Amino acid sequence: MDDFVTIVEVGPRDGLQNEKQILPVAIKIELINRLANCGLPVIEAGSFVSPKWVPQMADSELVLDGLTPLPGTRYPVLVPNLTGFERALEAGAKEIAIFTAASESFSQRNTNCSIAESIIRLGSVTKLAINSGIKVRAYVSCVLGCPYEGDINSAAVTAVCEQLIELGCDEISLGDTTGVGTPAMANALIQKVSAIVPVDRLAVHFHDTYGQALANILACLDAGIRIVDSSVSGLGGCPYARGASGNVASEDVVYMLHGLGLSTGIDLDTLAITGDWISKQLQRPNNSKAGRAIVTSKQP
Repeated sequence: MDDFVTIVEVGPRDGLQNEKQILPVAIKIELINRLANCGLPVIEAGSFVSPKWVPQMADSELVLDGLTPLPGTRYPVLVPNLTGFERALEAGAKEIAIFTAASESFSQRNTNCSIAESIIRLGSVTKLAINSGIKVRAYVSCVLGCPYEGDINSAAVTAVCEQLIELGCDEISLGDTTGVGTPAMANALIQKVSAIVPVDRLAVHFHDTYGQALANILACLDAGIRIVDSSVSGLGGCPYARGASGNVASEDVVYMLHGLGLSTGIDLDTLAITGDWISKQLQRPNNSKAGRAIVTSKQP
């Protein structure tokens, strides 16, 4: 069994985009650089969506330009369409993430189009990215439940994933957007999807609305998952899912993984300090239990 788990740090993008306080470019750059120095191998650095819809991400070009990239560290950015891809390409992005959903209602609310229409749009972006030598990651939202439709059939998730692989996506992140999943549900979904998509090309992305995120990740590890999305200090949430709490905290995930004897290449103490720092910048509570405990233990 592979004992290395890749953490995809989504705080600077998926986390910050749902925080009310707009941070200056310099703080965003410092956050990403700090996270890279913690040993995180993949850090979402920004999003090239319309500034009208996501004001926090309006300066992603400036953020990318100001980074000090570490060798071996990946800095993907989110793009919704061809316009976003062109902006990302011009800004020097080397990897992109695209997104769709397993729920028709969520797709309409989030992107104003059906799942089928979104796949067509994403196909154009993916083709250009591949031709430009750029890696493509895909997010699938609402894989275990939808705020508008309730439970989601695993067949719908599998069908979307199969289409994304056919488009040429390198990796697919399965998102429990509303955080309603339980370990049994999560494990069963991975078993279903991995029958079509190789498990080493699947990632999981859990929100902690019902306090199940860590348990769900553990269940997915048992099913062979070795790529996990998380957000430093639990930044963010989902504006399209009422009541959904933020992403699972990176510090909590790393603490659990290290306790299981799995490796991540991440310095947990430094990560905890970074989580405490960004929480203070945002004037919000630190939502990582492990992070708070580690920082407190180091105080005189």
